[in-house]
Amino acid sequence: MSRLFGSVRARATLAATLVVAVALVAAGAAVLLSLRSNLLGEAGTQAERSARDVATELAVGTPYADLSLDVDDRPVQVVDEEGTLVAASDDLERITGTGVETVEPRPAASPDGTGDADDGDDDDDAGEPLEAGEIGERTTVSDGSATIDGDTEDYRFAAVPVKTEDRGRLTVYAGAPLSAEHGAVNTALTVMLIGFPVLLAVVGWVTWLVTRRALRPVEGIRREMAAITASEDLARRVPVPGTHDEVARLASTTNETLAALQTSVERQRRFVADASHELRSPIASLRTQLEVAAAHPELLDLDGAVEDTVRLQHLAADLLLLARLDAGERPADARVDLAALAREEAGGRAGVSVRDDAGAAGGVTVAGSRGQLGRVLANLLDNAQRHARSAVEVSVRRDGDLAVVGVADDGEGVPEADRERIFERFVRLDAARSRDDGGAGLGLAIARDVAVRHGGTLTVHDAPAGGALFELRLPAA
Repeated sequence: MSRLFGSVRARATLAATLVVAVALVAAGAAVLLSLRSNLLGEAGTQAERSARDVATELAVGTPYADLSLDVDDRPVQVVDEEGTLVAASDDLERITGTGVETVEPRPAASPDGTGDADDGDDDDDAGEPLEAGEIGERTTVSDGSATIDGDTEDYRFAAVPVKTEDRGRLTVYAGAPLSAEHGAVNTALTVMLIGFPVLLAVVGWVTWLVTRRALRPVEGIRREMAAITASEDLARRVPVPGTHDEVARLASTTNETLAALQTSVERQRRFVADASHELRSPIASLRTQLEVAAAHPELLDLDGAVEDTVRLQHLAADLLLLARLDAGERPADARVDLAALAREEAGGRAGVSVRDDAGAAGGVTVAGSRGQLGRVLANLLDNAQRHARSAVEVSVRRDGDLAVVGVADDGEGVPEADRERIFERFVRLDAARSRDDGGAGLGLAIARDVAVRHGGTLTVHDAPAGGALFELRLPAA
């Protein structure tokens, strides 16, 4: 059961069915109340019409014996101001709801059969003030029951007052049956009790089918992702439905994530392979020198061993920095004067000059890690000196809200096709590989990663002297 309702399809079907059920119950209750109200109002109108017909006869002086009290077999009572029943329907056997439960009239008959005359107006205080021969405007409605000729039914009674000249103030009670109201309400209720469950079943069934159809692509995506997880084949992709809806966008985003993950994993694998390759050469060289020294101490090349050890140390430091950058290490938020940093890194390097184009304007300051930014400049200077013919120039300037550091050399420059590739890890152009002092191909990759971590960019262009110009752009503090 928990697995069933753990399904999105089951929850959607249940939710839709519950919503429709609540709506149907509310609508059904409103319909029943409206139907009952209308039918009760119609019954009250019919009862009032019957009561006013009898009141009209009384107003013109019709004797009790000649009143139309048995029309449509409806219960009618005529009560005087004393509360005494003076006229009633012939077949009336029992009545409730009018306040007068007697069914046998007891009129105080006069010799002419019209009843005793009433000469006073003292009944005006009993209710609505009326003149002789006038019928009251206000009608009182009540519910009750009556038995006529052995049949008992519920009725809605209307009470209408009338003032007569010879019999004083009278009240006419007339009833209209509520059987139509009960029948209609019961029929509507029966239809609802039968129809609502059927309708809810149809809604649930349709929702189940529609939800299954809508979620079928999601199930396909899930199966493919499970297969990718099991096979560890990141080259596979999930199917993208042609519906152009949220599911299609989910599939596209999933494929983009898989592509990014595949690229990251392949990059990591290349990184590990290249790092192993770069480490193997100095380690093998150092081991050879140590083995030779162990067998023939007089042949020990101490300078070569130290050089290989330093190379290993630099490579390990580069790999550690790249690992920290890949882990998302945030740079420090210190203030760094780029002109001072450039002069510090250029100090002691032959053929390197520094031009501070923003010195008179108060210098160029950025926020970040002084050590990492110094590493960027050192790597750029190492690369420039490795390729320069004679001179390297470092320029520091401000360009709007950006601080710009340029490192230019007068070498052969970088071919346009390789200007992005040189920032990849362990990538070295053929000319660089042929040099004995060539690095491991991590300096420019580290420089760009540090620039990006500081919210900036690192690009390469043609230098005015014909070589390469590396431009580091960072947000100015």
